[in-house]
Parts: sequence; C-alpha cells; structure tokens
Amino acid sequence: MGQVHARALSRLLQHYPDAPLAPRLVAVADNAPDDRTKRAADAYGFEHLLTDWRELVTHDEIDLVCVTGPNFIHRDVAVAAAEAGKHLWVEKPAGRNAAETAEIVAAVEAAGVQAATGFNYRNVPAVDRAREIVASGRIGTVEHTVVRFLADYSADPDAALSWRFQNEYSGSGVLGDLVSHAADLVQHVVGPIAELVVDRATFIPQRRAALPGAMHYEKGAGDLGAVENEDYVNALFRLQDGSRGILESSRTAVGEQNTYGFEVHGTQGAVQWDFRRMNELRVSSVDPSAGQPYLNSFYTTEYAGPGDGELSVFQPGTNNPIGFDDLKVVEARRLVESIATGRPVGATIHDALTAAQVLDAMITSSDERKWVSL
Repeated sequence: MGQVHARALSRLLQHYPDAPLAPRLVAVADNAPDDRTKRAADAYGFEHLLTDWRELVTHDEIDLVCVTGPNFIHRDVAVAAAEAGKHLWVEKPAGRNAAETAEIVAAVEAAGVQAATGFNYRNVPAVDRAREIVASGRIGTVEHTVVRFLADYSADPDAALSWRFQNEYSGSGVLGDLVSHAADLVQHVVGPIAELVVDRATFIPQRRAALPGAMHYEKGAGDLGAVENEDYVNALFRLQDGSRGILESSRTAVGEQNTYGFEVHGTQGAVQWDFRRMNELRVSSVDPSAGQPYLNSFYTTEYAGPGDGELSVFQPGTNNPIGFDDLKVVEARRLVESIATGRPVGATIHDALTAAQVLDAMITSSDERKWVSL
C-alpha cells in the first residue's frame, strides 16, 4: 500500500492538472532488513531514506504522512504525525479497534489537520452511480441489502503465520482486513447500520511461523502456532431506515479472488455491483407500463461513463475501464483538496471510526451471541 500511495501522489497532476497542491515525495521510512527502502526511493523518487518512522513524522519538509504499515503501528504513527501538525492518509483499519481509531480522531481534531482513510471502493464511478440510484428513489424504498467480500488469500493451510493472524499486531482477522471495507460500503451506498448479530469462524486454527519479512500468502517454515482471529464472518443487520441486510466475508474462500460487491433490493427495482467487473452496474427497475411489470423487471447492464464519478479524468468514453490504482489517485485528489480548503472531502478518519465501531459491535455480538445496537 505504500507503493500504491506513492504512485497515486506521483500521478495526481497527470489526471488533475488543476489540483490545488502539487505533491513532492520527500521521504520514506521502512525498517526492512533488505534493500527494499532503497528500491522504493529509486523507483518513486523519494529524496530521503529513513529507517525510523519517528524521524519521518517530525521531518521539517513533510506536510503529509501516509500510514501504510501493519495495523499495529497505525495508531502510534498517526497520532504522532497529527501532533506534529502533519496531515494524514491512513490505510484501513485505522486502528486495531475503535478505541485506537478514536485516539487518532482526537489527535486529528486537536491538531486541526486533515485525515483521509483508504476506503477506495467508494471512489468507483459505478458505485457513485449506484449511490445516486438508491438516493433518487429509482428502485423505490430499500428492503434489503447483501454485501459480500470473499477472498482466498489465506485459503492455503501452509501459508505463513504472519502478523495478520495475531491479534497483538492485527487487532482482528478478516474483520479489519475486508469487513471494514464492506461495512463502509453498505453505509456509504444505503445508510447507517443500526444493529446486528454476527457469527465468526476460524477454519484454519494453526499455521507455521513466518520467516522474517514474509507476507501472509507465503509458505510458513517454523513451528506451528495458533491463528488468533477469524477467517470468516457472517452478519445479519438492520439499517436505520428499517431495511434488512446480510454481510458475509471470508479470507479462506477457495476459488474466490476479490469477490467484492453488493446488491440493493427495493420496492421498485434493484442495483448490483461486482468489483471484478468494476465499471459495470446491473440495474432492474419496474416499468408500470409493461404487462405484469414486476415479472418483467429484468436486469440490464449499465456501463460507467464520463458523467459518473471521476471516470472522465482517467478515460474519455463509456466503458473504457479504470483500475484499482486509479481509485487511489481519486483519494489523493480529494485529500489535497481537503488540505487546501480545510474542509474534508472523501472518506475521512471519522468514517474509519464509524466502521471500527461496527467491527467492535460485531466482535461483541459474536462473543456474547446476541444482537448488538450501534
């Protein structure tokens, strides 16, 4: 994610020549034992290489700090950076839990700095259109929503016991990694979650220890150790508008690669989005003039075009697709606008806190086997 942030900032003026600020990559901090930091500096043009993030957050030439390390350093880096008067771009989950995220919020508010959070799926042009369709009433009153974030990146039982599987370092499992996105997305498109009930499961309870610097998809080589957090989450929820929903997420779903998306069903239609076909939206609407209108409300595919979201700054025509990295350029644009104007634009640290509170409620519900209100 550090590389993704660097690419996004480097590309900002290519897509947004009228951006109010021009980023300059001043420094990168990494304590990796190999030459990863030097390779990053050479590839992205950073002017200074640092081994301690504390030097970075107090650096006189730095105005913005990107927090893209493992979850367990997010709170410490973000709070220190805010206290030093730096703006923030924090990857999700901002903290390992809602309490840590609230500490970041408090530091940001006390310092009066801007803080963006990496909820990049909000920035998809087709998702922008879906949100507008729901808000416009085109599909009528929302009855129920389904959101799924399924992946197979931890399906291999021989994958290493990396920091992601240990609560001291991650805070949670698939909750923080994928459900944080799903919880934000359903609330962004439809509305706030009011209450929920949750089941969690760990399907691979032990893994072999990771080699130093190994990622969670690499093979383990050491002794077996316990997986301390969940592989799978299934939730029923009720939104504040009275509609119902289902949320399902897994990191061990064999055959599922980035199967992220949602379905919103209303009294007059429905809308579906799938990340794997990011630039498409499936829409169904009741046509009162048709014979048996409810039986003939078939889905049609609508393609994102220049009038949807930020697509026009990347591609000139309808269904010229954009990709994952482009979503981060949109985040960068919204962040620099926030910094220039002093008014938050896009997903902020407050949105990260809202999502973190949902995750905490999910843990409570699962542990205590009951409905929990937010």
